[in-house]
Amino acid sequence: MRDPRYDILFEPVRIGPLVTRNRFYQVPHCTGMGHRHPLADARHREVKAEGGWGVVCSQEVEIHPSSDLTPSNEGRLWDDADLGALREMTDRIHAHGSLAAIELAHNGLHCANRLSRIPPYAPTHAMVDSDEPTQARAMDKGDIREFRRWHREAALRARTAGFDIIYVYAGHQMTLLHHFLLARHNHRTDEYGGSFENRLRLFREVIADTRDAIGDRCALAVRLAVDELLGDAGFQHGSEGHDVVAALAEEPDLWDVNLSTWANDSQTSRFSQEGFQEDYIRFVKPLTSKPVVGVGRYTSPDAMVRAIRQGVLDLIGAARPSIADPFLPNKIRDGRIDEIRECIGCNICAAGDNTSTPMRCTQNPTVGEEWRKDWHPESIPRLADAAAVLVVGGGPAGLEAARALAQRGASVTVAEASGTWGGRVSRESRLPGLAAWARVRDWRMGRLQVAPEAQLYLGNRLTADDVLGFGAPHVAIATGARWRTDGMGRAHRLPLPWLANGLSVGVDALLDEGAGALPAGPVIVFDDDRYYMASVLSELVAATGRDVTYVTPAPIVAPWTVNTLEQERIQVRLLSLGVKIIPLAQLRARTADSLTIACVYTGRPTTLPCATLVPVTSRTPDDGLWTELAARRGEWADHGIESIERIGDCLAPGTIAAASYEGHAYARRMGETGAHGPQWYR
Repeated sequence: MRDPRYDILFEPVRIGPLVTRNRFYQVPHCTGMGHRHPLADARHREVKAEGGWGVVCSQEVEIHPSSDLTPSNEGRLWDDADLGALREMTDRIHAHGSLAAIELAHNGLHCANRLSRIPPYAPTHAMVDSDEPTQARAMDKGDIREFRRWHREAALRARTAGFDIIYVYAGHQMTLLHHFLLARHNHRTDEYGGSFENRLRLFREVIADTRDAIGDRCALAVRLAVDELLGDAGFQHGSEGHDVVAALAEEPDLWDVNLSTWANDSQTSRFSQEGFQEDYIRFVKPLTSKPVVGVGRYTSPDAMVRAIRQGVLDLIGAARPSIADPFLPNKIRDGRIDEIRECIGCNICAAGDNTSTPMRCTQNPTVGEEWRKDWHPESIPRLADAAAVLVVGGGPAGLEAARALAQRGASVTVAEASGTWGGRVSRESRLPGLAAWARVRDWRMGRLQVAPEAQLYLGNRLTADDVLGFGAPHVAIATGARWRTDGMGRAHRLPLPWLANGLSVGVDALLDEGAGALPAGPVIVFDDDRYYMASVLSELVAATGRDVTYVTPAPIVAPWTVNTLEQERIQVRLLSLGVKIIPLAQLRARTADSLTIACVYTGRPTTLPCATLVPVTSRTPDDGLWTELAARRGEWADHGIESIERIGDCLAPGTIAAASYEGHAYARRMGETGAHGPQWYR
């Protein structure tokens, strides 16, 4: 039964001519599927509608070939040929009683038009905002008229495709309408540039065009980034952000407000907390009678209710929480709060769009597989033969395998060698800024602890004899991996034996013992992993007052975190802590009190004082148990064993998301004929 405190979340809200069934609103977000995988994108949105989201929105949809974001997999509405794919989406959303929204977008100088080869459009001549050697053309009056026509035609097509809410989008520094609003991009001297009113003109005209096109059957939403976090150098919520809302207050049917850029709007949990945008957007509701939706990585129904009762929001917007748990609304509705699969704010989902691949989620391994593999986030077919399964290892892969197997009706035993559940998740969640990552462990443990099919044992390090003697027909080895200390990784493909000339402290030792156990003297962290670990450890060590130098063969700190939208914040954080950063360098030599590095291009050496080296390079699977069991394969049948498999980091070290996916895939393919081994694309 639902807690009555949350009744307000299920009140209907009028949006123009429409009424949404509750206050849960899946705002526009990319999936990495888009126009190349439209059925996958449609099915992903359908699951949200099934899970109770009152409004489900597309990702941004390109309205014209001059807004070509190739190779990104965004939506497309270039012409009538795109209607079928979008109609598939709206039909699926409507089938579950939700409203379907579409975010129309022209990306102006944010796109290079690699496929269409059309010179990009901008308010004034400017370089595109990527590394592409391309310049955008200044739009003349004819171009502006054409743009207005394209947007109007896209709105008409969106209505034909069955969308209920049509967006006019000016945000994230990624859209032409936003570029016209921003003084640093708009240097025009005609009626579309200069003064605030002139820079607002095109936005106002397109809103009117869209209203005229969609009539009174559809609602019109405006998505506006009200602050760029650039201070006086950019758009601010207390000045021009406020002024835009005040000027257009009653013109749309809905205000969708947020921060710009995308990296500000979708900050990771390492750098922000739930509801972090409220101070920037709370000014909007007092200016308009129209409903307001905003985001802030809301996962707690208490925080949602507070935002509504305090007059910050009318609708709870979500992208990442709706990915981690598409059924979040229904779980609140049904009083199943403990079952919510809370977003951890790691942004592995954003990495899908940034790498032009279907997204994934650390918490929800079914994301991106809803259509391709028919995986549903809440249901898994029961096993016809509920055989016993032994899972060795209680990290993310082992816990997800056990949880999903128990859901399928298998009798599952999990044996964890240490005294703590969670494996790497528990250890890493103790690092600065990563506390929310413990949700990966906590949600799975919560499900397993109430599953009668599951038996859980800590402090049980199993040998090969133990496994063979246990009697389970299926065994999953999920024993994880250990970080190397010999320097072997991308830059150095062989171990570096001379590292033994000085002290090296491995990642695992820091995770287990903390930075306080390091000896006095300067510390060098060598990052050849290029994701988050080296930067977090540098932060950990710097907090103890030690002199820290971060060295990497890459040109920037933690380069893969560009994909998770946090690279700049990471680099700023290290610089603010006094960490010295040396890019484009690899290891050359070591003594007891120094480390010699060399330029990756010239080989020119530099010797640095170094009491302790922390190499963050690569990992070795902890597969000793598997090796012993594989050597005794001939005994398996005698002990009633049908299969023994490695899953997660024990098979191939990767992200936590990859580990939970592997655990889930193992559980899904149990009972399938010939299914053990890689599951190929179908």
